[in-house]
Amino acid sequence: MAIEGDNRGKSDAGRIRLGMVGGGNDAFIGGVHRIASRIDDRYELVAGALSSTPERCRESGKAIGLSEDRIYDDFKSMAIREAKLKKGIEVVSIVTPNHVHFQAAKEFLKRGIHVICDKPLTSTLSDAKKLHKAAEESDALFILTHNYTGYPMVRQAREMIAGGELGKLRVVQVEYAQDWLTEEQTFKQAAWRTDPERSGVGGCTGDIGTHAFNLACFVSGLAVESLAADIQSFVKGRAVDDNAHVMMRFEGGAKGMLWASQVAPGNENALRIRVYGEKGGLEWAQEDPNYLWFAPLEQPKRLITRNGAGAGEAAARMSRIPPGHPEGYLEGFANIYSEAAKAIMAKRNGQTVSDDVMYPTVTDGLRGVQFIDACVRSSSKNAAWVKLPSD
Repeated sequence: MAIEGDNRGKSDAGRIRLGMVGGGNDAFIGGVHRIASRIDDRYELVAGALSSTPERCRESGKAIGLSEDRIYDDFKSMAIREAKLKKGIEVVSIVTPNHVHFQAAKEFLKRGIHVICDKPLTSTLSDAKKLHKAAEESDALFILTHNYTGYPMVRQAREMIAGGELGKLRVVQVEYAQDWLTEEQTFKQAAWRTDPERSGVGGCTGDIGTHAFNLACFVSGLAVESLAADIQSFVKGRAVDDNAHVMMRFEGGAKGMLWASQVAPGNENALRIRVYGEKGGLEWAQEDPNYLWFAPLEQPKRLITRNGAGAGEAAARMSRIPPGHPEGYLEGFANIYSEAAKAIMAKRNGQTVSDDVMYPTVTDGLRGVQFIDACVRSSSKNAAWVKLPSD
């Protein structure tokens, strides 16, 4: 469905009108999205269906200052009314548990409202395929918040690899280790992530494994052709996996290893990637994000800093403040929102979206759910190699 110019507006003036589904009281990621949307002053949150019950929707909407007539009991009524308003929302952020993503995104896409959706794309592969089709058929944009692709030094690494500084790639190693589910947990954020009805069949693989998978593909520029996965649930009674070891075969012959775990004591948010080619290697760690190690073959190892010597245009484009002032999680998240804003403003004004605007898409989301599905299938066959669908 085409974006209705009379309702959405064509003026370049003013912030982008943003709505939110999910992200109410006590929801960690909703607050992160709201902060990220405001860092570069491109959005104004004007409407929301923020929780799973009408009472909690009202409480949450009032708590963040929404007008009472723009607080909705559910996402469907929100999509219907906002699409009719002259100053209705132009884009919606969907920050619910995974099982809500498909139905919510579909309601807004079919009314020409852009979607910014948390990962993974959906809780099932069937829904992911349907949502991918719906997004492809809509004139609205679809942005997936794999926020780690917004870090300056991640963009630096991707630029260096694309420029041939590592030569032909041989090995890609990525890991994402946490410890917060080492024991059984019952609080809100843990409860839905360990419930297959809400998270999907992948627990750790869906929650953080998809981030690691996406990062490996984004930085290397390569697609995974097949994988062999050994996944397990170490905590007694847990219905989804909490640890995964995955071997990967990339197009062009590169080999990969992925470890994702939420039962690794001593690890808070230890996302790390190492890439090695014929001419050198790169290493980046999320907990120390302003630095990228570059090891040219038979030369001293070099430290490249954000906006420092050796950093290129890709890193500079994602940076806001001078060297030596740390940027991290919120700024990386904000970069995805700012890239989305550039595309939304172009669409608002009837312009072509610039080729240098880069954010994770619905296709990246589909690949992530295909990764989860492949891991589960492989592990059920004693870590047999399984193929991932090609484009």
